[in-house]
Amino acid sequence: MTLEDLGYNTSLENYRKEQKLNSFSVGRVISEHKERYVVKSDKGEYDSELIGNLRFSAKSRSDFPAVGDWVAISEYDEDKALIHAIYFRKSKIERQAVGKFGEKQIIATNIDYGLIVQAVDRDFNVNRLERYLTICNSANVKPLILLSKIDLIDESDLENILGKISERIKNVSIITISNQTQFGYKEITAIFEKGKTYCLLGSSGVGKSTLINNISGKELMKTNSLSLSSNKGRHVTSHRELIVLENGGILIDNPGMREVGITDTSNGLEITFNTIVKLSRNCRFKDCTHIHEDSCAILEAVENGEIDEASYENYLKMEREKMFFESSVAEKRKKDKDFGKMIKNFKKDRKRNKY
Repeated sequence: MTLEDLGYNTSLENYRKEQKLNSFSVGRVISEHKERYVVKSDKGEYDSELIGNLRFSAKSRSDFPAVGDWVAISEYDEDKALIHAIYFRKSKIERQAVGKFGEKQIIATNIDYGLIVQAVDRDFNVNRLERYLTICNSANVKPLILLSKIDLIDESDLENILGKISERIKNVSIITISNQTQFGYKEITAIFEKGKTYCLLGSSGVGKSTLINNISGKELMKTNSLSLSSNKGRHVTSHRELIVLENGGILIDNPGMREVGITDTSNGLEITFNTIVKLSRNCRFKDCTHIHEDSCAILEAVENGEIDEASYENYLKMEREKMFFESSVAEKRKKDKDFGKMIKNFKKDRKRNKY
């Protein structure tokens, strides 16, 4: 196993020299377990933890390593290491942290392709596809849609699903697959390139673990039988994990996500809903909300069928989520700033009273 097999490149080597990290070994985080990390290098795998300075200087959860990160490590004992620094991230896929006010959760970093997996029997939902596309577009990660379990529906039903997708989603490749017959696997294996990283995204039970096992030709991930009540695979992946494929490419598996909250601090929504954004420039008012205004180009396009109504409603919902998240972040920053001032004033008063 070489660093190049893990995705190491000239840009990372230049960064290593610029940051004077030459005295440390290079590794990539392949899994995370409650602030302990398994780091893989060209020498082996190491159970790793952060040095104290890196831990205490972190301002938020995103300052900690995530699966996919490149790190500077020093090895000790046979299989243990300390993490001294995190390399720059060329991309990071993230969502709103579930149940946490104004915070993000990193799904994975340094990703080239996002493989969005949806089962066509019961999991299929175009709204959810647009959500995954948005988090990929926000991260500047190239999306690819994988429709699984096609052996469970009729050909006419599959054509109907493909038609629904094409009406709302443009310029994104779609591969239809069956984990049972391995139909479509030739197309999937053809996309993997050595040194490129691919992240699997999707709900529980859509067949991601079986897909990994079939692609790798090994039982790398545990799978369970179908649930008789739901006809879905029972989800067994409990943590994110990076896997190097023998035929080239690096694959990151993820636990199924029930919630895909939008943060979108860049232009992910604009890319996903490109048609809507372009039409909005023709609205009469610059601050048009596209909900009730006269001469709204988007509302007119919905009425005449130029824009799918369900896609329009999904766009509005995600736009509201984005605005709410941004206001939550601003409010959280204000609270942190006010708390910092209070501590500073408390220290001043204490010092003054002392003398």
